[in-house]
Amino acid sequence: MRTRTSLTLAAAVTTLALSAAGPASAADGSVLTTGGAGGTAVAAGDVLSASLAAGTNATLYSSATGTSGISCSSSAFVATVVDNPAAPGTATESVTSHTFDSASCTSNVVGVLGVTSIKVDNLPYSTAVTSEGSLTITPAAGSFIQTTAVLRTLLGSITCVYRAPSLSGTADNADNSISFTKQQFTKFSGSSLCFSNGYFTAKYAPVTDTTQTGGPAVFVN
Repeated sequence: MRTRTSLTLAAAVTTLALSAAGPASAADGSVLTTGGAGGTAVAAGDVLSASLAAGTNATLYSSATGTSGISCSSSAFVATVVDNPAAPGTATESVTSHTFDSASCTSNVVGVLGVTSIKVDNLPYSTAVTSEGSLTITPAAGSFIQTTAVLRTLLGSITCVYRAPSLSGTADNADNSISFTKQQFTKFSGSSLCFSNGYFTAKYAPVTDTTQTGGPAVFVN
């Protein structure tokens, strides 16, 4: 009876030890992976990219609750992975390109006839992605996240410059997306036709690792 009890206790201890080892091993995976959550680690130096999620627009509206401003149906970003530590943790990237196709952009601001160009300035930006899926974009020290919009008006061309100290977004493994919701920019320069504040909303999906064959989707762990 004692022998059986001892064996049962030993088996239970072994089972608990193995159970404890499982999650610890999973936690040793990287923050950014391909092939699924907990999959293959994305290597530092890999290039990630994404366009707007199908059927969505990137918008810069004049208020957080309004629909007056600029809307674009074609936009994309490119970023290089700088560091991809073990999860849980924070991966870092460098955004080297963020573009908007002006041919896909429209404006419903009174007096504005169309959008000539939208340019993201002061690149590259630093991006931090946490295991919880929060994302923060910051400019270089002493700089700003800046967007310059050139608009056609009844009185000719005007240039509107908007700035933000940082941007916050979220990453979602359900569709490998990165989303920004009503991120506030403030007008730095431009005519009275340039609205004083701009609220940026966009969803990019899927984010893929273009360095790898087939461009697999990227997951956050």
